[in-house]
Amino acid sequence: MAFEYAIALTGGIATGKSTVASLLALHGMRVIDADAIAHRLLDANSDWIAGTFGDRFVENAKVLRGELGKVIFSDPQAKAELEAFLHPKIRAAIEAESGRQDRFKFPYLIDIPLYFETRAYPIEDSVVVYTPGEIQLRRFMKRNGFDEDEARRRIASQMDIEEKKKRATWVIDNSGDLKHLQRECETFVDMIKEKYR
Repeated sequence: MAFEYAIALTGGIATGKSTVASLLALHGMRVIDADAIAHRLLDANSDWIAGTFGDRFVENAKVLRGELGKVIFSDPQAKAELEAFLHPKIRAAIEAESGRQDRFKFPYLIDIPLYFETRAYPIEDSVVVYTPGEIQLRRFMKRNGFDEDEARRRIASQMDIEEKKKRATWVIDNSGDLKHLQRECETFVDMIKEKYR
């Protein structure tokens, strides 16, 4: 049965989820990356993207995600159309991979950016990568080169990070430097190993 040993790894835009996923993988945790699956499926369906949103969003059978993102984040109807097409495919791919991981009978992570927003997965436990809102905003602007208005609009498209923190089973705090984050990840892995050994 899929999702039996799954823990949802989630957070907000620019809270450091990808970094945490990499650090946890280095410590031996298995991670299913929903974003990587979404990107793969986006490119696999580039013909549909071109037909639905226009040829300018596809180059050499690859979707220009940055360009498409500008439209998706400013047009709720386009966002809904893309999600209606893509989400069932992402869900099916994650479920298949989850079924394979469950055979090991030990917890693994599914990196799901919109875990709390969509409630699409029957996963009990979650770990939230937490960064206070102002640090999140600064990191996002620096990372993506967005101005403050664009960065705030994209962050606002997700549930507030403080609310996610409240709902989490566990929290990995990413408000400090990389050393602090490494210690947070080590503590989390040790706790999981202790709980499930």
